[in-house]
Amino acid sequence: MLKPALQLKLGQQLTMTPQLQQAIKLLQLPVLELQAQVMEALETNVMLEQEEDDSIDLTPLDQVTPTGEVEPESTEGGDASESDDPGPDDVIVEMEDPWAESSTPSGDGSRSDDDDRPLEFTDERGRDLHQHLVWQLEISPLDPRQVWIGEAIVDALNDDGYLTLTTADIARDLSADLPVTAADVEQVLALVQTLDPAGVGARTLSECLILQLAQLDEDTPGRDLAIGIARDHLQSVADKDLATLRRGLGVEEDSLQVALALVRSCHPRPGSAFAGAQPEYVVPDVFVRRTEQGWAVELNAGSVPRLKVNQGYAGLVTRSAEYASLRAQLQEARWLIRSLEIRNETLLKVARSIVQRQAAFLERGDEAMQPMILRDVAEAVSMHESTISRVTTGKYMHTPRGIFEFRYFFSSHVSGADGEDVSSVAIRARIRKLIAEEVPGRPLSDAQLATLLADEGVKVARRTVAKYREALGLAASSERRQTTARTHA
Repeated sequence: MLKPALQLKLGQQLTMTPQLQQAIKLLQLPVLELQAQVMEALETNVMLEQEEDDSIDLTPLDQVTPTGEVEPESTEGGDASESDDPGPDDVIVEMEDPWAESSTPSGDGSRSDDDDRPLEFTDERGRDLHQHLVWQLEISPLDPRQVWIGEAIVDALNDDGYLTLTTADIARDLSADLPVTAADVEQVLALVQTLDPAGVGARTLSECLILQLAQLDEDTPGRDLAIGIARDHLQSVADKDLATLRRGLGVEEDSLQVALALVRSCHPRPGSAFAGAQPEYVVPDVFVRRTEQGWAVELNAGSVPRLKVNQGYAGLVTRSAEYASLRAQLQEARWLIRSLEIRNETLLKVARSIVQRQAAFLERGDEAMQPMILRDVAEAVSMHESTISRVTTGKYMHTPRGIFEFRYFFSSHVSGADGEDVSSVAIRARIRKLIAEEVPGRPLSDAQLATLLADEGVKVARRTVAKYREALGLAASSERRQTTARTHA
């Protein structure tokens, strides 16, 4: 007869708690949408009230550690970590993200430190799915041929983010310029399907859901079961025949509900958030200023109201076992405050890392822009690339040179003759300058521009020069020659 025995087993498991979901959601919200959510919370949750202290954090970069944390200073008068509202219900939200992800500045490049320019600007570009995906392709570690195929795949996506052509059709269309097989397109498609938003590049609803679920951590409860449901049992989910589904899968009711919650959390049309976007006002999330100690980064303290727990109502809850609804609101208030703190900390870390890498740009302009991809910042601040993608999308930085989206500072690189990488933004700026300085009536062709850049140690193909020139909105040499002739006629 076997004797019962106790076994101790250690393991790690990642659970998408409501707190974590809220922190991730707030992290990716633009400041105007965040303002709306905070104001709604203030109106509906009596446990929340707005702080009157508008002090801001101005920390020189030389006092920031490589990971973006401020070096600790000795304080007097008590422990700064003490909370005004201690208790067993306090929640610490870890920001380890469970998901594995050619813009133009809003400023005009001529701002001085003494400008009194308003803090609100209009984003004339909007948020376009095509631009969002191409930007990610250009800063990904892909060769030019793969980027070219990837752009063709992006062109074949509809507004919902689904691929409307077969890989064979795309390969046939591209073969006129360069030999490409369907296998080549399939390989690049797999890379496109890892980009943000999750699920983009799918050919069916099932594939779209599987792509989103596959980006969850492997230890996420219910992940594998959810993938199986998305692959083989979507019709049963649509018919709400859960009893048959549970028996067919051979799982318990609780496990099935966890998996179904993951499936329902997926977006069936991942590209729809970018479709039909209208111009919108933007507010800077951070300020960058020149100080005697160097470049300093601070949060825009006026962008989002600072919240705190109403101690009067909180004390009422702690003194009585009743007031269950107030106790729930107290927990929600603590979660929201903590999530906002995490958002602010993450924004500062990322902004400081960007400024440290792009100090030359702040000093001298576009021609001094350094190549930088998501991985560079992710490694510097010890976060996942997908988290950096969320932080840099829809967030703006107010600098002496204007207001720029965080994404503007990211660019692909071209190897120079001296072994140093050159940013594509710097190359565009150089092309713009060469065209501006060309002799009237004798415009420089794309081939001539490529030769001049090569003489400066930057080897780029004529096709790449044409691509950058078109992105700058500059006409071809023949059109510029005709324009000059008409002007002098």
